[in-house]
Amino acid sequence: MTADDAARFETESTSTRGPGDCDWAASRRRAATQRARMLQERQEAEHARAARTVGLFLEVAREEGLQDVPLRVRGYAGGSARTPLRGWYLRADETVGIDTQGRYYVLSMPLSLAQRLRGVRPESQPVPMTIGEGGRDGDIVPLRFALDRLLPGWEERSPEPLV
Repeated sequence: MTADDAARFETESTSTRGPGDCDWAASRRRAATQRARMLQERQEAEHARAARTVGLFLEVAREEGLQDVPLRVRGYAGGSARTPLRGWYLRADETVGIDTQGRYYVLSMPLSLAQRLRGVRPESQPVPMTIGEGGRDGDIVPLRFALDRLLPGWEERSPEPLV
């Protein structure tokens, strides 16, 4: 909301309501802004924890020689496309993965025929602590479990505790 919009909203709300209603609306806007800021901070902290977890996993994976694989994108309507990425799939259905630098990718998207032939370059996203959050039941996998599936017991061999 721009300053002009806020001023117009304030004028409109005071012209049709009493002064107490305006205070209530302003306090609700402040509360909503505060909640949005707190949610953003919580998400950033979660992504930082997840990125640290992936970083520690990568250290152990490199030490132990965990073999990376070429990552492919799966099309919603079937088919797949090459990517320039190498890394590991975090789900058995190969729809999400991390590359060797620790960047997180969703590896399912609509694909055109040209993309299937030429390949695609997916955009990395912040690493979540829980893969599939908001999805169907049974599709939710904690990040640590997904990494443990790739390299069982890696946490015990991590150079730092995951706390």
